[in-house]
Amino acid sequence: MKVFIVYYSLYGHVHAMARAVAEGVREAGLEAERYRVPETLPADVIEKMGAAAFQEEFAKVPVIDRDRLGDADAIIIGTPTRFGNMCGQMRQFFDATGSLWSSGALVGKVGSVFTSSNCQHGGQETTIISTHITMLHHGMIIAGLPYTFATQCRDDEITGCSPYGASTIAGQDGSRLPSENELAGARYQGRYVALLTRELGKARDAMMKELQENFPQA
Repeated sequence: MKVFIVYYSLYGHVHAMARAVAEGVREAGLEAERYRVPETLPADVIEKMGAAAFQEEFAKVPVIDRDRLGDADAIIIGTPTRFGNMCGQMRQFFDATGSLWSSGALVGKVGSVFTSSNCQHGGQETTIISTHITMLHHGMIIAGLPYTFATQCRDDEITGCSPYGASTIAGQDGSRLPSENELAGARYQGRYVALLTRELGKARDAMMKELQENFPQA
């Protein structure tokens, strides 16, 4: 079974979290595939933003073909926070998934989200929750980061993560890298999604057949 980790990262914070998520998926015995969404910013703008060096590394991650989303058994989305919402690159990507929606390609599959913002109260939770809305329109089953990952509640250090999903704090100048606790939250989320996917995947085909046969569209 495959879990797709589909994400966008400008400076590398979400990229680091995505690698930890993938580790967690693999620890639970499922295959993890990392993909990036297409860039929408011109190269000169990225350079002016001081992100050109990381983008050379990020370019090594393959770009996702949106029509392949249906091949995944679960999808974990990683997006930086933009004014409390997903970034524009991710929004543009999802806005072009109408054919997947009309065919029900993602119905009954597990969906989950992780994020990054520059400060503790920079919209991490609203970014994750608002991305959940898109997933719900696709009929996905939402998974967060349960409180069994207990150190999301720690108060001895500044940390991201919430019951909605793993997150990291980049700092006002972007110099803060994901902490060990934040990376642990990302790995935990990857494991959790993988375990759910493994169990739900056994029943998804039967569920879809019953929906189509016994509960046809009006």
